[in-house]
Amino acid sequence: MKSIKVNTKMLGVFYTVAIAVFVIELSTIFFMEESLKDCLYDCGVDSLGALICAGLFYGCMYQKGSGTRVFRYLILLSSTSFAVNELMYFTLNEPDRRTYGFSLCLLAKLLDVVMIYFFYLYVKKTLKFNGRLATLASKGNPILLIIEALIILSNIFYPLTFEIDAAGAYQTTGVSWLEDIYLAVASVVTTILIIRSESPFKSKIAALTFIILPIIEYIINGGLFGNSAQYGVILMSLIIMYCVIFNYYNNKLASTEAELTMATDIQAGLLPSIFPAFPERPEFDIYASMDPAKEVGGDFYDFFMIDDDHLGMVIADVSGKGVPAALFMMSSKILINDHALMGGTPSEILMRVNKQINASNKANMFVTVWLGILELSTGKLTTASAGHEYPMINVNGHYELLKDKHGIAIGALPKAKYTNHEITLKKGDSIFVYTDGVAEATDANNELFGTDRTLDALNALPEGLSQKELLTGVRAAVDAFVKEAPQFDDLTMLGLKYNGPCEQ
Repeated sequence: MKSIKVNTKMLGVFYTVAIAVFVIELSTIFFMEESLKDCLYDCGVDSLGALICAGLFYGCMYQKGSGTRVFRYLILLSSTSFAVNELMYFTLNEPDRRTYGFSLCLLAKLLDVVMIYFFYLYVKKTLKFNGRLATLASKGNPILLIIEALIILSNIFYPLTFEIDAAGAYQTTGVSWLEDIYLAVASVVTTILIIRSESPFKSKIAALTFIILPIIEYIINGGLFGNSAQYGVILMSLIIMYCVIFNYYNNKLASTEAELTMATDIQAGLLPSIFPAFPERPEFDIYASMDPAKEVGGDFYDFFMIDDDHLGMVIADVSGKGVPAALFMMSSKILINDHALMGGTPSEILMRVNKQINASNKANMFVTVWLGILELSTGKLTTASAGHEYPMINVNGHYELLKDKHGIAIGALPKAKYTNHEITLKKGDSIFVYTDGVAEATDANNELFGTDRTLDALNALPEGLSQKELLTGVRAAVDAFVKEAPQFDDLTMLGLKYNGPCEQ
């Protein structure tokens, strides 16, 4: 039975829209009941706020970057608070709804506390707090949150800070200030951390609106319109933060994406990309492709004429992904190419490259490499492997694994040794080499494409195809297997067919 994948972001949109519809529907009662008309201002704030929450959640639904998930939680909490607030005003001052009124007051206060905590988490992630005060705040905030929640919940058993009297009216006690301790401490500490952060000035101002604007609103309007307006101002603060902070990070992300695009172009420019590669050499047909999992990848391939009678072929896979792997890939490719042109067998070339990489490998990265040198006049293929995947060779009209002896990956040990493996290709024979992104391509059920399926895909293709058509066929088989599952690893392939020595 296939599992159903739930889109939590879409659920968030449905939730906020449902809350908005509910609040607006409930608002109609406030116009009809005389006892509720005094709450029409609060009702308007709740209705408008719930609608804006739905739009705001949809607006940041596909936003990426630090703090975006927490920001969405903040919107969900704010949306919930509008519904709870609306229900609370509907139940207060009604003796027969006294229990409901008390429960909703309790829930509204708990939501306030959680919103404060999530706001702290949001600005911590976006503005990147650091230092001793940030460490203390990260440890102390959850503790204060729990204490504050216990103080609020204690009202269930004893009216410590508030109660709903027999008439259904809200009444505070002499120690109601206990409910404000967490708000005061969290607000002051967060304000200090925002000011001390190294983030852009606009981001700081945007974050401070969440603290400053509600305080100003409470002083000016709290006594006139009640506390419901507080949520409207908080929502306005959220919108300001969304517009300013997300805009800043989107610009930063756009700049990063432009740099990654440039890096992709540079990386692609290092790999042979003109085909047919050697139209003047009828002895062979060669083709290669690389599809990185990210904008830039750690895989690479290469092929080049070492001299008039020897063709060098390389395929490699760097540990890791992204920009660090791409940088290590570029240096490794250049070193292998340079040492191959200097002469020697594949094993000697890999040993020299390994020694040079280990001399300055501070990042402790490594790369698996398959290196082959084909003598065009005889078809003799000499290979050496530094921990790379077994190649697949077609010498009798059928592809099979060529289990050559593996050495350790380049960069892993400074004194690694490698072994040459020789095979003679006849006219029409071919070889297929690849990185683990092919065999380890994964479908939605976490099943691997595997070596056997790769062999099956090669052998299922009709004879007489060019190497480009052959690689395209293998890639089509991989895509048909993984379907909509995301690509987690770079996928690189190289195919060569030997057409025999050049006839004079």
